[in-house]
Amino acid sequence: MTSTILQDRDYVVILAKTAAHCQLPMQINAWNQAQAATQALVHQCERLDPDGVTLYVSCQEEVPINCFRKYEQVTSDNLATLLDGNYPPHSLPLQGVLTAALEDYLHRKAAGKTKANGETIVVLLDGEPQDRLAIAKTIIHVTQQLEHPTELAIGLVQVGDDPIATGFFQALDDDLQTHGAAFDIVDTVKTTDIAEQGLTQTLLNMIHD
Repeated sequence: MTSTILQDRDYVVILAKTAAHCQLPMQINAWNQAQAATQALVHQCERLDPDGVTLYVSCQEEVPINCFRKYEQVTSDNLATLLDGNYPPHSLPLQGVLTAALEDYLHRKAAGKTKANGETIVVLLDGEPQDRLAIAKTIIHVTQQLEHPTELAIGLVQVGDDPIATGFFQALDDDLQTHGAAFDIVDTVKTTDIAEQGLTQTLLNMIHD
C-alpha cells in the first residue's frame, strides 16, 4: 500500500540533460533509460498528485531560469512532447534552477498554498554540476527554514556513471548535516536502481532518507 505521505504532496521534476554527455554512446543508452524512468515517475506522481507535475527541462535557448524551461501541470500524456521540444545545452548551472524550485516552495508555503504533506523535488542529472559548493549552500540554507524533515525532499537521480558526479551526490546525501543543515533532505539513486526498488519505494526513500 502506498504510504499516505506520498499523497497530498506536490512533485517537481528537474531534467538536467547536457549535450556534451548525451552524445556519448553509453550516455545515449543511459538517457533512454532515464527518459523511460521519467515517464513512469511522472505517471506515478500524477496518480498521487492529480493536478500534475511541475517540470523544468534544460534547453539551449536563453530563458529566464538559467537554461531551463518551466512547465506546470505536466502529465505523462504531454511529457514526451515537452522533452522532444528542448535541445540540451553543453553545460548546466544547476544551482540557479534548483534555487528557483526551492524558493518557489518556500514562497507557496509562506502563502499557505503548499500541500499538507509538502513537496518532493526529483533532479535527474548526467554529470558533475558546475556550481557544487553553491548547490550545497543552497540546500543547507533551505533546510534551516523547514519545520520538519519530511516536508521537503530532494531526490538526486544520477544518469550514467560519472564518478565525480557519484562522489558529489553522495556528499550531498551524507555530509550536509555536518556542515549546518538542519535536516537530511537529500537522497541519491541511479536510474538503474529505480527499477529494482520500484517507484513507490524510491519516492518513499527520498522522503525517509
